[in-house]
Amino acid sequence: MAATEKTPAIPVLILKEGTTRTRGREAQRTNIMVARAIAEAIKTTLGPKGMQKMLVDSFGDVVITSDGATLMKEIEVEHPIAKMLVEVAKAQDMEAGDGTTSAVILAGELLKNADELLDMNIHPTIIVEGYRKAAEKAIESIDKHSKEVKWNDKDTLKQVAVISMGTKSAYIAKEMLADIAAEAVLSVAEERDGKIRVDIDDIKVEKKEGKSIFDTRLVRGVVIDKEVVHPEMPKRIKNAKIALIEAPLEIEKLEFDSKLHITTPEQMKEFKEQERQLLKEMVDKIKSVGASVVFCQKGIDDVAQYFLKEAGILAVRRVKKSDMEKLAKATGGRIVSNIKDLTEEDLGHAELVEERKVGEDKMTFVEGCRNPKSVTILVRGGTKQIVDEAERTLHDALCVIRNVVEDGRIVAGGGAIEMEIARDVEEFANTLSGREQIVVKRFAEAIKAIPKILIENAGGDTVTLMAELVKRHSEGEETAGFDPFSGEIRDMMELKVIESARVKKQIVKSASEAAETILRIDDIIAAERLKTKEKGEKSGET
Repeated sequence: MAATEKTPAIPVLILKEGTTRTRGREAQRTNIMVARAIAEAIKTTLGPKGMQKMLVDSFGDVVITSDGATLMKEIEVEHPIAKMLVEVAKAQDMEAGDGTTSAVILAGELLKNADELLDMNIHPTIIVEGYRKAAEKAIESIDKHSKEVKWNDKDTLKQVAVISMGTKSAYIAKEMLADIAAEAVLSVAEERDGKIRVDIDDIKVEKKEGKSIFDTRLVRGVVIDKEVVHPEMPKRIKNAKIALIEAPLEIEKLEFDSKLHITTPEQMKEFKEQERQLLKEMVDKIKSVGASVVFCQKGIDDVAQYFLKEAGILAVRRVKKSDMEKLAKATGGRIVSNIKDLTEEDLGHAELVEERKVGEDKMTFVEGCRNPKSVTILVRGGTKQIVDEAERTLHDALCVIRNVVEDGRIVAGGGAIEMEIARDVEEFANTLSGREQIVVKRFAEAIKAIPKILIENAGGDTVTLMAELVKRHSEGEETAGFDPFSGEIRDMMELKVIESARVKKQIVKSASEAAETILRIDDIIAAERLKTKEKGEKSGET
Protein backbone atom coordinates (compact mmCIF):
# COMPACT_ATOMS: atom_id res chain seq x y z
CA MET A 1 0.00 0.00 0.00
CA ALA A 2 1.34 3.43 -0.94
CA ALA A 3 2.35 5.80 1.88
CA THR A 4 -0.30 8.36 2.59
CA GLU A 5 0.61 11.87 1.48
CA LYS A 6 0.89 14.56 4.20
CA THR A 7 -2.08 16.96 4.08
CA PRO A 8 -0.86 20.56 3.49
CA ALA A 9 -1.39 22.90 6.48
CA ILE A 10 -4.40 25.21 6.12
CA PRO A 11 -3.47 28.85 6.90
CA VAL A 12 -5.45 30.24 9.84
CA LEU A 13 -6.34 33.91 9.63
CA ILE A 14 -6.64 35.49 13.08
CA LEU A 15 -6.29 39.16 12.19
CA LYS A 16 -8.12 41.04 9.48
CA GLU A 17 -6.38 41.19 6.10
CA GLY A 18 -4.04 44.17 5.84
CA THR A 19 -3.42 44.35 9.62
CA THR A 20 0.23 44.89 10.61
CA ARG A 21 1.77 43.55 13.79
CA THR A 22 5.01 44.52 15.53
CA ARG A 23 6.11 42.48 18.51
CA GLY A 24 8.63 42.27 21.33
CA ARG A 25 11.83 44.29 21.31
CA GLU A 26 11.07 45.80 17.90
CA ALA A 27 7.75 47.25 19.18
CA GLN A 28 9.47 48.69 22.25
CA ARG A 29 12.27 50.18 20.16
CA THR A 30 9.77 51.82 17.78
CA ASN A 31 7.75 53.32 20.63
CA ILE A 32 10.82 54.68 22.38
CA MET A 33 12.14 56.15 19.12
CA VAL A 34 8.85 58.05 18.55
CA ALA A 35 8.79 59.42 22.11
CA ARG A 36 12.41 60.55 21.87
CA ALA A 37 11.74 62.25 18.53
CA ILE A 38 8.91 64.32 20.10
CA ALA A 39 11.09 65.22 23.11
CA GLU A 40 13.99 66.22 20.81
CA ALA A 41 11.67 68.44 18.78
CA ILE A 42 10.63 70.60 21.74
CA LYS A 43 13.70 70.48 24.01
CA THR A 44 15.25 73.57 22.36
CA THR A 45 12.33 75.68 23.71
CA LEU A 46 13.25 75.01 27.38
CA GLY A 47 14.35 77.91 29.53
CA PRO A 48 14.53 81.70 29.09
CA LYS A 49 17.16 81.31 26.35
CA GLY A 50 15.14 78.64 24.50
CA MET A 51 14.13 79.02 20.87
CA GLN A 52 10.64 79.40 19.40
CA LYS A 53 8.74 77.25 16.92
CA MET A 54 6.60 78.40 14.02
CA LEU A 55 3.64 76.15 13.26
CA VAL A 56 1.62 76.56 10.08
CA ASP A 57 -1.64 74.59 9.89
CA SER A 58 -3.44 73.30 6.78
CA PHE A 59 -5.42 76.58 6.54
CA GLY A 60 -2.25 78.67 6.57
CA ASP A 61 -2.79 80.01 10.11
CA VAL A 62 0.50 80.70 11.88
CA VAL A 63 1.34 80.07 15.55
CA ILE A 64 4.70 81.28 16.88
CA THR A 65 5.39 80.04 20.42
CA SER A 66 7.77 78.34 22.81
CA ASP A 67 4.92 77.16 25.06
CA GLY A 68 5.13 73.38 25.38
CA ALA A 69 1.38 72.85 25.84
CA THR A 70 0.56 74.85 22.70
CA LEU A 71 3.25 73.09 20.65
CA MET A 72 2.02 69.66 21.64
CA LYS A 73 -1.59 70.63 20.96
CA GLU A 74 -0.91 72.25 17.58
CA ILE A 75 1.44 69.57 16.16
CA GLU A 76 -0.68 67.12 14.15
CA VAL A 77 0.88 63.78 15.11
CA GLU A 78 -0.10 60.40 13.69
CA HIS A 79 1.68 57.78 15.79
CA PRO A 80 -0.29 56.59 18.86
CA ILE A 81 2.76 57.01 21.14
CA ALA A 82 3.15 60.61 19.94
CA LYS A 83 -0.55 61.14 20.73
CA MET A 84 0.07 59.73 24.21
CA LEU A 85 2.77 62.35 24.81
CA VAL A 86 0.35 65.04 23.64
CA GLU A 87 -2.02 63.77 26.36
CA VAL A 88 0.84 63.96 28.89
CA ALA A 89 1.33 67.63 27.98
CA LYS A 90 -2.41 68.29 28.28
CA ALA A 91 -2.57 66.59 31.69
CA GLN A 92 0.43 68.61 32.92
CA ASP A 93 -1.15 71.84 31.67
CA MET A 94 -4.51 70.98 33.25
CA GLU A 95 -3.11 70.02 36.66
CA ALA A 96 -0.25 72.50 37.10
CA GLY A 97 -0.56 75.01 34.21
CA ASP A 98 3.20 75.00 33.53
CA GLY A 99 6.07 72.56 33.03
CA THR A 100 4.68 70.87 29.91
CA THR A 101 8.01 71.06 28.05
CA SER A 102 9.89 69.59 31.03
CA ALA A 103 7.35 66.76 31.38
CA VAL A 104 7.74 65.68 27.73
CA ILE A 105 11.57 66.03 27.87
CA LEU A 106 11.74 63.95 31.06
CA ALA A 107 9.49 61.26 29.56
CA GLY A 108 11.83 61.14 26.52
CA GLU A 109 14.93 60.87 28.74
CA LEU A 110 13.40 58.11 30.88
CA LEU A 111 12.59 56.12 27.74
CA LYS A 112 16.05 56.75 26.27
CA ASN A 113 17.63 55.31 29.44
CA ALA A 114 15.10 52.46 29.45
CA ASP A 115 16.18 51.56 25.91
CA GLU A 116 19.74 51.07 27.15
CA LEU A 117 18.48 49.01 30.10
CA LEU A 118 16.49 46.78 27.72
CA ASP A 119 19.71 46.22 25.73
CA MET A 120 21.25 45.01 28.99
CA ASN A 121 18.49 42.33 29.11
CA ILE A 122 16.71 43.96 32.06
CA HIS A 123 13.02 43.03 31.86
CA PRO A 124 10.52 45.88 31.25
CA THR A 125 8.63 44.94 34.44
CA ILE A 126 11.78 45.50 36.54
CA ILE A 127 12.35 48.88 34.80
CA VAL A 128 8.73 49.94 35.41
CA GLU A 129 8.91 48.93 39.10
CA GLY A 130 12.25 50.75 39.53
CA TYR A 131 10.92 53.90 37.86
CA ARG A 132 7.82 53.84 40.09
CA LYS A 133 9.92 53.65 43.27
CA ALA A 134 12.26 56.37 41.99
CA ALA A 135 9.31 58.65 41.15
CA GLU A 136 7.92 58.26 44.68
CA LYS A 137 11.34 59.15 46.09
CA ALA A 138 11.58 62.15 43.74
CA ILE A 139 8.23 63.53 45.00
CA GLU A 140 9.39 63.04 48.61
CA SER A 141 12.56 64.97 47.71
CA ILE A 142 10.53 67.91 46.32
CA ASP A 143 8.52 68.04 49.58
CA LYS A 144 11.75 67.94 51.61
CA HIS A 145 13.49 70.76 49.71
CA SER A 146 10.48 73.03 49.12
CA LYS A 147 10.13 76.23 51.16
CA GLU A 148 6.93 77.44 52.80
CA VAL A 149 5.55 80.89 51.90
CA LYS A 150 2.47 82.87 52.92
CA TRP A 151 -0.39 82.43 50.46
CA ASN A 152 -0.98 86.20 50.20
CA ASP A 153 2.69 87.26 49.87
CA LYS A 154 2.21 89.27 46.68
CA ASP A 155 5.95 89.82 46.02
CA THR A 156 6.64 86.05 46.06
CA LEU A 157 3.60 85.36 43.87
CA LYS A 158 4.77 87.97 41.35
CA GLN A 159 8.28 86.47 41.29
CA VAL A 160 6.94 82.95 40.65
CA ALA A 161 4.87 84.39 37.76
CA VAL A 162 7.87 86.30 36.33
CA ILE A 163 9.95 83.08 36.23
CA SER A 164 7.13 81.13 34.54
CA MET A 165 6.90 83.89 31.89
CA GLY A 166 10.66 83.95 31.26
CA THR A 167 10.43 81.34 28.50
CA LYS A 168 7.67 83.13 26.54
CA SER A 169 7.98 85.86 23.92
CA ALA A 170 5.72 88.15 25.98
CA TYR A 171 8.47 88.37 28.64
CA ILE A 172 9.11 92.02 27.66
CA ALA A 173 6.04 92.90 29.75
CA LYS A 174 6.57 90.17 32.37
CA GLU A 175 6.71 92.51 35.40
CA MET A 176 3.43 94.19 34.47
CA LEU A 177 1.69 90.93 33.51
CA ALA A 178 2.92 89.25 36.73
CA ASP A 179 1.47 92.11 38.79
CA ILE A 180 -1.88 91.79 36.98
CA ALA A 181 -1.91 87.99 37.40
CA ALA A 182 -1.11 88.16 41.14
CA GLU A 183 -3.80 90.80 41.73
CA ALA A 184 -6.36 88.75 39.77
CA VAL A 185 -5.68 85.51 41.68
CA LEU A 186 -5.74 87.21 45.09
CA SER A 187 -9.07 88.84 44.15
CA VAL A 188 -10.82 85.53 43.49
CA ALA A 189 -9.13 83.45 46.24
CA GLU A 190 -11.65 82.06 48.75
CA GLU A 191 -11.39 80.10 51.96
CA ARG A 192 -13.20 76.76 51.89
CA ASP A 193 -13.04 74.18 54.69
CA GLY A 194 -10.08 76.00 56.25
CA LYS A 195 -8.06 76.00 53.00
CA ILE A 196 -7.50 78.70 50.40
CA ARG A 197 -8.91 77.76 46.99
CA VAL A 198 -8.64 79.50 43.61
CA ASP A 199 -10.81 78.70 40.59
CA ILE A 200 -8.97 79.92 37.48
CA ASP A 201 -12.30 79.96 35.60
CA ASP A 202 -13.30 82.95 37.75
CA ILE A 203 -10.61 84.96 35.94
CA LYS A 204 -11.84 85.84 32.46
CA VAL A 205 -9.17 86.60 29.84
CA GLU A 206 -10.60 88.73 27.02
CA LYS A 207 -8.39 89.33 23.96
CA LYS A 208 -8.53 92.33 21.61
CA GLU A 209 -5.99 93.23 18.98
CA GLY A 210 -4.77 96.82 18.96
CA LYS A 211 -2.53 99.15 20.98
CA SER A 212 0.38 97.49 22.82
CA ILE A 213 0.83 94.57 25.20
CA PHE A 214 1.59 97.23 27.84
CA ASP A 215 -2.05 98.38 27.54
CA THR A 216 -3.23 95.05 28.99
CA ARG A 217 -5.14 95.74 32.20
CA LEU A 218 -7.10 94.18 35.03
CA VAL A 219 -10.77 95.03 35.32
CA ARG A 220 -12.21 94.49 38.81
CA GLY A 221 -15.40 93.14 37.34
CA VAL A 222 -16.44 91.59 34.05
CA VAL A 223 -15.96 92.64 30.42
CA ILE A 224 -18.69 91.33 28.10
CA ASP A 225 -17.90 91.15 24.40
CA LYS A 226 -21.35 92.52 23.50
CA GLU A 227 -22.73 95.97 22.80
CA VAL A 228 -25.79 97.69 24.27
CA VAL A 229 -28.85 96.28 22.48
CA HIS A 230 -30.51 99.61 21.48
CA PRO A 231 -28.66 102.67 20.08
CA GLU A 232 -30.78 105.12 22.11
CA MET A 233 -30.26 103.38 25.44
CA PRO A 234 -27.89 105.02 27.98
CA LYS A 235 -24.29 103.86 27.37
CA ARG A 236 -23.01 104.69 30.85
CA ILE A 237 -24.69 103.94 34.20
CA LYS A 238 -23.08 104.89 37.53
CA ASN A 239 -23.89 103.00 40.77
CA ALA A 240 -25.61 100.39 38.65
CA LYS A 241 -28.16 97.92 40.01
CA ILE A 242 -27.88 94.88 37.77
CA ALA A 243 -30.57 92.32 36.90
CA LEU A 244 -29.26 88.98 35.60
CA ILE A 245 -32.04 87.28 33.65
CA GLU A 246 -31.85 83.80 32.16
CA ALA A 247 -35.29 83.98 30.49
CA PRO A 248 -35.97 85.74 27.15
CA LEU A 249 -37.57 89.19 27.13
CA GLU A 250 -39.79 88.11 24.24
CA ILE A 251 -43.05 86.29 23.63
CA GLU A 252 -41.99 82.65 23.36
CA LYS A 253 -43.38 80.40 20.67
CA LEU A 254 -45.45 77.40 21.73
CA GLU A 255 -43.65 74.07 21.88
CA PHE A 256 -46.33 72.42 19.74
CA ASP A 257 -47.81 73.44 16.39
CA SER A 258 -50.82 75.71 16.69
CA LYS A 259 -52.83 78.06 14.50
CA LEU A 260 -54.52 81.33 15.33
CA HIS A 261 -57.57 82.26 13.25
CA ILE A 262 -57.90 86.02 12.87
CA THR A 263 -60.85 87.17 10.79
CA THR A 264 -60.92 90.93 11.35
CA PRO A 265 -58.32 93.75 11.60
CA GLU A 266 -59.58 94.51 15.10
CA GLN A 267 -58.67 91.00 16.26
CA MET A 268 -55.18 91.45 14.82
CA LYS A 269 -54.82 94.77 16.63
CA GLU A 270 -55.99 93.21 19.91
CA PHE A 271 -53.55 90.33 19.51
CA LYS A 272 -50.62 92.72 18.91
CA GLU A 273 -51.72 94.93 21.78
CA GLN A 274 -51.81 91.92 24.11
CA GLU A 275 -48.26 90.95 23.10
CA ARG A 276 -47.15 94.52 23.68
CA GLN A 277 -48.83 94.55 27.11
CA LEU A 278 -47.08 91.32 28.14
CA LEU A 279 -43.70 92.78 27.19
CA LYS A 280 -44.49 96.02 29.02
CA GLU A 281 -45.36 94.05 32.15
CA MET A 282 -41.95 92.32 31.97
CA VAL A 283 -40.12 95.67 31.71
CA ASP A 284 -42.31 97.22 34.41
CA LYS A 285 -41.35 94.37 36.74
CA ILE A 286 -37.64 95.01 36.06
CA LYS A 287 -38.15 98.75 36.61
CA SER A 288 -40.17 98.23 39.81
CA VAL A 289 -37.32 96.40 41.61
CA GLY A 290 -34.97 99.31 40.83
CA ALA A 291 -32.75 97.70 38.13
CA SER A 292 -30.84 100.16 35.94
CA VAL A 293 -28.93 97.51 33.93
CA VAL A 294 -30.16 94.21 32.44
CA PHE A 295 -28.00 91.34 31.22
CA CYS A 296 -30.13 88.76 29.42
CA GLN A 297 -28.91 85.29 28.48
CA LYS A 298 -31.56 84.99 25.74
CA GLY A 299 -33.07 87.45 23.25
CA ILE A 300 -34.78 90.82 23.86
CA ASP A 301 -37.77 91.67 21.64
CA ASP A 302 -37.72 95.00 19.72
CA VAL A 303 -40.80 96.19 21.65
CA ALA A 304 -39.14 95.26 24.97
CA GLN A 305 -36.04 97.17 23.84
CA TYR A 306 -38.21 100.25 23.29
CA PHE A 307 -39.77 100.02 26.78
CA LEU A 308 -36.33 99.48 28.38
CA LYS A 309 -35.00 102.51 26.50
CA GLU A 310 -37.97 104.60 27.69
CA ALA A 311 -37.25 103.49 31.27
CA GLY A 312 -33.58 104.54 30.93
CA ILE A 313 -32.33 100.99 31.43
CA LEU A 314 -29.13 99.76 29.77
CA ALA A 315 -29.62 96.24 28.35
CA VAL A 316 -27.33 93.61 26.81
CA ARG A 317 -28.71 90.42 25.25
CA ARG A 318 -27.46 86.92 24.36
CA VAL A 319 -24.79 86.92 27.07
CA LYS A 320 -23.03 83.54 27.35
CA LYS A 321 -23.98 81.35 30.31
CA SER A 322 -20.36 81.35 31.56
CA ASP A 323 -20.33 85.17 31.44
CA MET A 324 -23.63 85.30 33.33
CA GLU A 325 -22.09 83.16 36.09
CA LYS A 326 -19.05 85.46 36.21
CA LEU A 327 -21.35 88.51 36.42
CA ALA A 328 -23.16 86.91 39.36
CA LYS A 329 -19.87 86.28 41.19
CA ALA A 330 -18.52 89.75 40.43
CA THR A 331 -21.62 91.83 41.23
CA GLY A 332 -23.12 89.70 43.98
CA GLY A 333 -26.33 89.32 41.97
CA ARG A 334 -28.43 86.19 41.44
CA ILE A 335 -29.37 84.78 38.05
CA VAL A 336 -33.18 84.69 37.77
CA SER A 337 -34.89 82.21 35.42
CA ASN A 338 -38.36 83.78 35.70
CA ILE A 339 -38.85 87.55 35.55
CA LYS A 340 -41.88 87.32 37.84
CA ASP A 341 -39.57 86.04 40.61
CA LEU A 342 -37.15 88.99 40.31
CA THR A 343 -36.73 90.93 43.58
CA GLU A 344 -34.52 93.79 44.75
CA GLU A 345 -32.35 91.30 46.69
CA ASP A 346 -31.48 89.53 43.40
CA LEU A 347 -29.81 92.63 41.93
CA GLY A 348 -26.03 92.91 41.65
CA HIS A 349 -24.09 96.14 42.15
CA ALA A 350 -21.26 97.88 40.28
CA GLU A 351 -19.87 101.40 40.41
CA LEU A 352 -19.96 101.69 36.63
CA VAL A 353 -21.46 99.86 33.65
CA GLU A 354 -20.36 101.34 30.35
CA GLU A 355 -20.20 100.51 26.65
CA ARG A 356 -16.76 101.28 25.21
CA LYS A 357 -15.12 100.82 21.85
CA VAL A 358 -12.13 98.51 22.08
CA GLY A 359 -10.27 98.14 18.80
CA GLU A 360 -12.97 97.76 16.15
CA ASP A 361 -15.60 96.30 18.48
CA LYS A 362 -17.89 97.60 21.20
CA MET A 363 -17.72 95.92 24.61
CA THR A 364 -19.62 96.38 27.86
CA PHE A 365 -17.53 96.97 31.00
CA VAL A 366 -18.89 96.18 34.47
CA GLU A 367 -16.39 97.79 36.83
CA GLY A 368 -15.89 98.77 40.45
CA CYS A 369 -17.59 95.72 41.96
CA ARG A 370 -17.44 95.34 45.74
CA ASN A 371 -15.11 92.47 46.63
CA PRO A 372 -15.52 90.80 43.20
CA LYS A 373 -15.11 87.02 43.09
CA SER A 374 -14.70 87.17 39.31
CA VAL A 375 -12.40 89.56 37.46
CA THR A 376 -11.33 90.13 33.85
CA ILE A 377 -7.96 90.64 32.23
CA LEU A 378 -8.27 92.58 28.97
CA VAL A 379 -5.28 91.56 26.82
CA ARG A 380 -4.07 93.95 24.12
CA GLY A 381 -1.33 93.59 21.52
CA GLY A 382 -0.25 94.80 18.10
CA THR A 383 -0.92 91.54 16.22
CA LYS A 384 -2.99 88.38 16.66
CA GLN A 385 0.19 86.36 17.37
CA ILE A 386 1.26 88.75 20.15
CA VAL A 387 -2.21 88.74 21.76
CA ASP A 388 -2.40 84.91 21.61
CA GLU A 389 1.09 84.51 23.10
CA ALA A 390 0.25 87.04 25.84
CA GLU A 391 -2.86 84.99 26.68
CA ARG A 392 -0.77 81.78 26.89
CA THR A 393 1.80 83.59 29.06
CA LEU A 394 -0.93 84.83 31.41
CA HIS A 395 -2.46 81.34 31.63
CA ASP A 396 0.84 79.91 32.89
CA ALA A 397 1.31 82.82 35.32
CA LEU A 398 -2.22 82.50 36.74
CA CYS A 399 -1.81 78.74 37.21
CA VAL A 400 1.56 78.90 39.00
CA ILE A 401 0.29 81.68 41.29
CA ARG A 402 -2.80 79.57 42.04
CA ASN A 403 -0.51 76.63 42.91
CA VAL A 404 1.51 78.70 45.38
CA VAL A 405 -1.62 80.28 46.91
CA GLU A 406 -3.24 76.86 47.45
CA ASP A 407 -0.10 74.89 48.48
CA GLY A 408 2.11 77.60 49.99
CA ARG A 409 5.25 75.80 48.71
CA ILE A 410 8.03 76.96 46.36
CA VAL A 411 11.31 75.45 45.13
CA ALA A 412 14.51 76.91 43.67
CA GLY A 413 14.56 77.03 39.86
CA GLY A 414 17.42 76.98 37.34
CA GLY A 415 17.83 73.20 37.66
CA ALA A 416 18.58 73.42 41.42
CA ILE A 417 15.65 71.27 42.57
CA GLU A 418 16.37 68.71 39.81
CA MET A 419 19.95 68.30 41.10
CA GLU A 420 18.66 67.72 44.65
CA ILE A 421 16.08 65.20 43.38
CA ALA A 422 18.84 63.37 41.46
CA ARG A 423 21.06 63.28 44.61
CA ASP A 424 18.25 61.90 46.78
CA VAL A 425 17.25 59.30 44.17
CA GLU A 426 20.90 58.18 43.78
CA GLU A 427 21.21 57.79 47.57
CA PHE A 428 18.00 55.77 47.52
CA ALA A 429 19.45 53.58 44.71
CA ASN A 430 22.41 52.69 46.94
CA THR A 431 19.99 51.06 49.40
CA LEU A 432 18.78 48.71 46.64
CA SER A 433 20.57 45.78 45.06
CA GLY A 434 20.98 44.15 41.67
CA ARG A 435 19.22 45.35 38.56
CA GLU A 436 16.76 47.56 40.45
CA GLN A 437 19.67 49.71 41.65
CA ILE A 438 20.80 50.27 38.05
CA VAL A 439 17.25 51.25 37.00
CA VAL A 440 16.82 53.80 39.82
CA LYS A 441 20.22 55.36 39.04
CA ARG A 442 19.16 55.79 35.40
CA PHE A 443 16.05 57.62 36.63
CA ALA A 444 18.33 60.04 38.50
CA GLU A 445 20.37 60.56 35.32
CA ALA A 446 17.19 61.39 33.39
CA ILE A 447 16.26 64.06 35.97
CA LYS A 448 19.68 65.71 35.44
CA ALA A 449 18.80 66.18 31.76
CA ILE A 450 16.66 69.25 32.67
CA PRO A 451 19.54 71.45 33.96
CA LYS A 452 21.77 70.06 31.20
CA ILE A 453 19.33 71.18 28.47
CA LEU A 454 18.97 74.59 30.20
CA ILE A 455 22.75 75.02 29.88
CA GLU A 456 22.75 73.79 26.25
CA ASN A 457 19.97 76.20 25.22
CA ALA A 458 21.88 79.13 26.74
CA GLY A 459 25.02 78.18 24.79
CA GLY A 460 26.99 77.13 27.90
CA ASP A 461 29.67 74.45 28.31
CA THR A 462 27.55 71.53 29.55
CA VAL A 463 30.47 69.35 30.75
CA THR A 464 32.15 72.06 32.89
CA LEU A 465 28.96 73.63 34.23
CA MET A 466 27.24 70.31 35.04
CA ALA A 467 30.42 69.18 36.89
CA GLU A 468 30.39 72.42 38.91
CA LEU A 469 26.67 72.02 39.60
CA VAL A 470 27.21 68.47 40.92
CA LYS A 471 30.15 69.67 43.07
CA ARG A 472 28.20 72.61 44.56
CA HIS A 473 25.25 70.38 45.49
CA SER A 474 27.53 67.72 46.99
CA GLU A 475 28.95 70.51 49.22
CA GLY A 476 25.45 71.24 50.51
CA GLU A 477 24.46 74.21 48.32
CA GLU A 478 20.85 73.06 47.80
CA THR A 479 19.74 76.15 45.87
CA ALA A 480 22.69 76.35 43.42
CA GLY A 481 21.44 76.45 39.83
CA PHE A 482 22.31 77.68 36.37
CA ASP A 483 21.73 81.35 35.57
CA PRO A 484 21.26 81.57 31.74
CA PHE A 485 21.82 85.35 31.71
CA SER A 486 25.28 85.33 33.34
CA GLY A 487 26.16 81.81 32.19
CA GLU A 488 27.29 80.91 35.73
CA ILE A 489 26.24 78.66 38.60
CA ARG A 490 24.60 80.90 41.21
CA ASP A 491 22.27 80.77 44.23
CA MET A 492 18.76 80.72 42.75
CA MET A 493 17.06 81.93 45.94
CA GLU A 494 19.29 85.02 45.98
CA LEU A 495 18.35 85.70 42.35
CA LYS A 496 14.69 85.05 43.24
CA VAL A 497 14.45 82.30 40.63
CA ILE A 498 11.61 80.37 42.28
CA GLU A 499 9.01 77.94 40.98
CA SER A 500 5.87 76.21 42.18
CA ALA A 501 6.49 72.90 43.98
CA ARG A 502 3.25 71.52 42.50
CA VAL A 503 4.56 72.01 38.94
CA LYS A 504 7.71 69.99 39.71
CA LYS A 505 5.72 67.18 41.35
CA GLN A 506 3.37 66.95 38.39
CA ILE A 507 6.31 66.84 35.94
CA VAL A 508 7.69 63.76 37.74
CA LYS A 509 4.24 62.11 37.93
CA SER A 510 3.29 62.78 34.29
CA ALA A 511 6.65 61.78 32.80
CA SER A 512 7.15 58.62 34.89
CA GLU A 513 3.59 57.37 34.30
CA ALA A 514 3.92 57.96 30.54
CA ALA A 515 7.27 56.14 30.42
CA GLU A 516 5.91 53.21 32.46
CA THR A 517 2.87 52.88 30.19
CA ILE A 518 4.96 52.92 27.01
CA LEU A 519 7.46 50.37 28.39
CA ARG A 520 4.65 47.91 29.11
CA ILE A 521 3.69 47.78 25.41
CA ASP A 522 5.30 44.82 23.62
CA ASP A 523 2.79 44.26 20.82
CA ILE A 524 1.40 46.75 18.30
CA ILE A 525 -1.52 45.52 16.19
CA ALA A 526 -2.54 48.14 13.65
CA ALA A 527 -5.54 47.77 11.35
CA GLU A 528 -5.20 48.77 7.71
CA ARG A 529 -6.06 52.41 7.13
CA LEU A 530 -9.07 53.24 4.98
CA LYS A 531 -7.83 53.99 1.49
CA THR A 532 -9.07 57.06 -0.36
CA LYS A 533 -10.45 56.14 -3.78
CA GLU A 534 -8.76 57.69 -6.73
CA LYS A 535 -10.53 60.36 -8.73
CA GLY A 536 -11.23 58.00 -11.62
CA GLU A 537 -12.83 55.41 -9.34
CA LYS A 538 -15.00 58.09 -7.69
CA SER A 539 -16.40 59.25 -11.00
CA GLY A 540 -16.99 55.67 -12.16
CA GLU A 541 -14.21 55.69 -14.80
CA THR A 542 -12.30 52.52 -15.60
